[in-house]
Amino acid sequence: MKQSTLHQLRVFEAVARHKSFTRAAEELFLTQPSVSMQVKQLAKSVGMPLFEQVGKRLYLTEAGEELLGTCRDIFDRLSQFEMTVADLQGLKQGQLKLSVITTAKYVIPRLLGPFCQRYPGIDVSLKVTNHEGLQERLNDNLDDLYILSQPPVTPDVLCHEFLDNPLVVLAPMNHPLALQKNIPIERLNGEPFIMREPGSGTRQAVQKMFEERGVAVKVRLDLGSNEAIKQAIAGGLGISVLSRHVLTLDGWQSQLTILDVEGFPIPRQWYAIYPSGKQLSVVAQTFFDYLLNEGKQAIESSTKIYQQQE
Repeated sequence: MKQSTLHQLRVFEAVARHKSFTRAAEELFLTQPSVSMQVKQLAKSVGMPLFEQVGKRLYLTEAGEELLGTCRDIFDRLSQFEMTVADLQGLKQGQLKLSVITTAKYVIPRLLGPFCQRYPGIDVSLKVTNHEGLQERLNDNLDDLYILSQPPVTPDVLCHEFLDNPLVVLAPMNHPLALQKNIPIERLNGEPFIMREPGSGTRQAVQKMFEERGVAVKVRLDLGSNEAIKQAIAGGLGISVLSRHVLTLDGWQSQLTILDVEGFPIPRQWYAIYPSGKQLSVVAQTFFDYLLNEGKQAIESSTKIYQQQE
């Protein structure tokens, strides 16, 4: 390893992440032969193969897996060093890597706007994924912070709530229950429902409440996208339970309404989590403190501005 270079490690990490020499070359603005040569030289320095080709798929060898973990540790330490130096110079700059659950895409950009205006030297990488994808990224320690509404039940992560995420019953504006108040939850019996996909945190919370209250709804559609669910509601295919945040800043207020149903909204929270053994970088700690101390106020301010524009 004495003859290996930082450049070779970055090339190897890109190939390992994409599991493709071609995609790594595109990301790094290099030719594919150049990428192959860098990986070949690094493997020679290590003294063992780093990849194996099975059919058309590329896999890491055991040595490759170990080296990938080492690369990420090195890059994280270098990134933290650069941010620490910038902080010592009175600057806040570097990269903030966030992974958020799908529904959080309605919330996090509204928080990032004021934050990035305050710290223009910070670049943000935002990955939007489902619960399974976020868990995989958490396991691989790919990001600084993870935003979700249903934190994993494990002692290996630190969870901090920073914002309310109430679940409400949404219906089309012309629904028979739209103008009624204090609707008994039993009135939902037999209503055609549009649900998030099985395994969704929202669906689990809704099913738990209905089971506790003896409500049997008719699931007409399973959809994996909040946008698709809102379209289906507006089209008269049924009602659903989603985060109140999905109605904000996208013009759906004129097509959908929140039903005043007993037991709703279901109280839930947004959480910022990270591995318990992880030391947050200067930039990540700055954003984390911003979430906990100013997150609610920032959301309320952006909502008021939007309503005034309307």
